Amino acid sequence: MDLNVKRHSLAHVFAQAVKDLYGDSVKIAIWPATDDGFYYDFDFWDVEFSDKDLKSVEKKMKKLISQNQKFERSEIDIDEAISMLKEMKEDYKVELAEKLKAQWEIKLGFYKNISQQGKEMFLDMCKGPHVEQTSELDANSFTLTRIAWAYWLWDEKNKQLTRIYGLAFENKEELDSHLKMLEEAKKRDHRMLGKKLELFTFDDEVWPGLPLWLPAWSIIAEELEKLAKQKEEEYGYDRVRTPHLAKDKLYLKSGHLPYYEDSMFPSMNLDNEKYYLKAMNCPHHHKLYDAIPKSYRDLPVRFAEYGHCYRYEDSGSLFWLMRVRSLCMNDAHIYCTEDQFEDEFMKVIEMYKYYFELFWIEKYEMRLSKHDKEWLWKKYVDNEKLWIKTEEQVRRALIKSWMPFVEADWEWAFYGPKIDVQIWSAIGREFTLATNQLDFAVPGRFNLTYKNQNWEDETPICIHRAPLSTHERLIGFLIEHFAWVFPLWLAPRQVKVVPVADKFFDYAQKVEKELKSAGIRVSGDYSSDWLNKKVRNAEKMHNNYILVVWEKEEQDGTVSVRNYKTKDQSTEDLNKFKDRILEEIREKSL
Repeated sequence: MDLNVKRHSLAHVFAQAVKDLYGDSVKIAIWPATDDGFYYDFDFWDVEFSDKDLKSVEKKMKKLISQNQKFERSEIDIDEAISMLKEMKEDYKVELAEKLKAQWEIKLGFYKNISQQGKEMFLDMCKGPHVEQTSELDANSFTLTRIAWAYWLWDEKNKQLTRIYGLAFENKEELDSHLKMLEEAKKRDHRMLGKKLELFTFDDEVWPGLPLWLPAWSIIAEELEKLAKQKEEEYGYDRVRTPHLAKDKLYLKSGHLPYYEDSMFPSMNLDNEKYYLKAMNCPHHHKLYDAIPKSYRDLPVRFAEYGHCYRYEDSGSLFWLMRVRSLCMNDAHIYCTEDQFEDEFMKVIEMYKYYFELFWIEKYEMRLSKHDKEWLWKKYVDNEKLWIKTEEQVRRALIKSWMPFVEADWEWAFYGPKIDVQIWSAIGREFTLATNQLDFAVPGRFNLTYKNQNWEDETPICIHRAPLSTHERLIGFLIEHFAWVFPLWLAPRQVKVVPVADKFFDYAQKVEKELKSAGIRVSGDYSSDWLNKKVRNAEKMHNNYILVVWEKEEQDGTVSVRNYKTKDQSTEDLNKFKDRILEEIREKSL
């Protein structure tokens, strides 16, 4: 059985259980299947629903499954469907049906549950598909997990609904395995570790979604930026800088306005002009390309920037570092000829592979998002011939690179095929790291050209890429991936020097100074705490190495080394220790 069908069917049974238990006190809204189960939005308008109620709903679902009800699909004329939904007093379904009518839908799909005696048990508007009967569902393969809040149709102006999440897998073993992974994920949660390890903070007086970086975080971000600059220099990128805002004319020309205006901060009116905070770097880079005339000999042109962007994500979708309103993006745009495209695209893939290996990301996948011709005229560049051609170019490059990929509809960028880069952490959690996009449309809007060999004007292709994503999302992922035991080169707290007593402070400071002068991030603990507490404090802040010094170490010029990651302990000559960890940093070893 297709797992997605099973999840759809369980969500339907879920709504039936809630309606059976709460009757007219609840109205049902929308639901999808998700990557690990399903959720459903409800409006409990005269009762309270809390976590303690999840078990009773789950119990009801299992009872309904055991009744072996049949799923029966029908299509109903849309006006008749709207009247029926009004009679049922399902206001949210009525609104959805009316929206579909406005889009020229003629009929709507419904599923009803029929008991073994032929009695109708439940009816819901849904396009399906579902299993044929509830006996095909495993009552031990799902569980309801948590409650959240969501605005109706994701609009803050609408009513806030109760969103209930469930997990669903093929069988109990897979469910238990996933629950174990979630338990481990709690221990690695970047929200908890970010506070504990003094990495970042959020403050309501600044604004939700705008992280404030503490010194330790800033060190990680700077190391990542240094890495990106070194790698991009190898690949022939030129570094650029662009301002944080621009006139509306720029974003109208690029096509981002009006389609993406809801995701941008409101405009500022100054000197009779409208200005927007920068939500994306590409229009600015197009202007840089246009600033100097180019011939085919100058291509490819590769502009790279850690550009700061601002996106007005609605408050319901904000999620700590994974979805923010202020983001520092490892962005670049490559302008090339059609003949150069495949080679340039392959080099971008090479860069991804390098980073995957460096960060010990063993499972990854590219998601090629394609066009849908029925939607071209509504929002996206209406040139199906070019869509098909460029999708094939991207597909061919992916096949040549031996990069694992899947194809998906309905997720394309408005100006060309898009690749979402999916990665999995050490405990199996999936993240969307970044996107790669081929842009065949916007360079033409900006009249970007180069002189070909016949001295005629041609428009370059543009590749948008961001292999290291944003500082916010990547660091959030890495915190969880490494459980905050970062590789030494990336760790903000590499070494902690711990003198056993006051009389060894001088030697401890000498050790600290020696390591610091070599460029190692080191600090000492000169508090009056006992040795065991000092070591515990150093471990709590995840210092990679803890150096304990006292009489013997001072006499021999050595340090007692504790490796936080491996728990190994040894005594080493100070200079040999310094040389060893400098090599570890240079090699960027795990």
